[in-house]
Amino acid sequence: EIRRIRRNWNGRSFKNKNFTKYYGKHRGVEELSLCVNKGEIYGFIGPNGAGKSTTIRAMVGLLAPTKGTIEIFGHSVKEHKTEILREIGYMPSETTFYNGMRVSDAIRFSAGLYNKDCRETAGMLCERLKLDTKKKVEELSLGNRKKVGIVCAFQHDAKLYILDEPTSGLDPLMQKEFFDIVQEKSREGATVFLSSHILGEIRRYCHRAAIVREGRLIVEDEVAAICRTSAKRVSVQGVEDIPGIQMRDVTRIDGTLNFLYNGNMTELIHSLDGLPVEDLTITEPDLEETFLHFYEGGKSDEYL
Repeated sequence: EIRRIRRNWNGRSFKNKNFTKYYGKHRGVEELSLCVNKGEIYGFIGPNGAGKSTTIRAMVGLLAPTKGTIEIFGHSVKEHKTEILREIGYMPSETTFYNGMRVSDAIRFSAGLYNKDCRETAGMLCERLKLDTKKKVEELSLGNRKKVGIVCAFQHDAKLYILDEPTSGLDPLMQKEFFDIVQEKSREGATVFLSSHILGEIRRYCHRAAIVREGRLIVEDEVAAICRTSAKRVSVQGVEDIPGIQMRDVTRIDGTLNFLYNGNMTELIHSLDGLPVEDLTITEPDLEETFLHFYEGGKSDEYL
């Protein structure tokens, strides 16, 4: 069965169509459709309660959809869950283990679920992450528990890594090491589905991303395209206002006017003519600004 899944894999690691999950009368996710291709590092962004963890738990078969379909490697998770899970490295947002186990025991137990000898790879990962395998898991800090989760997820030869808030609790050096591992796996052909609140991570490392709000998909595109919007971030030093120009997200600090501008650039330049402009900067909005726009109610066909 595993060989059949690998043989029939058409390059699309994950696809769901109209995935909907309700908890009684309460909304979890509604009509969510995503498509993730082989080898991608795919970002999944949204505020708390947006439906990210619900989607991820359904991907690994921990939740059943109310309606809609979820496919991994071209096969239904509902019908082929056991075979599919053997090809997945999963890291939940909160990593927990049995008390009394040492780190080495937890890692070996996880490898046993895949019926693989992962000692060589696990040892390399522990060394890179500076993880003490002799400690008991209940003695570990949040960051070190995260490291154990990373080793458990990456120690076997997975085709798809599903990672829910993987870097929370890691210090900056370990975050960099983690993403070095992620990029290596991607170059080897594996796919990484990454949920994160840290938008800088998405901007630096992800090829494509989806933004969800209140259980619905707001936008799915290449990260560069999401950031490359029609609106511009404008900073004008020496003026307090620009008559006739429509501005959004306006701030005035120490004689510098900052705002988002969605109009014609020629019109803006003409409006500045004759004003005491000391300096002018026009840049693309960053991902944080784009995300806040969607979070606060922006429309997917406008971006900004």
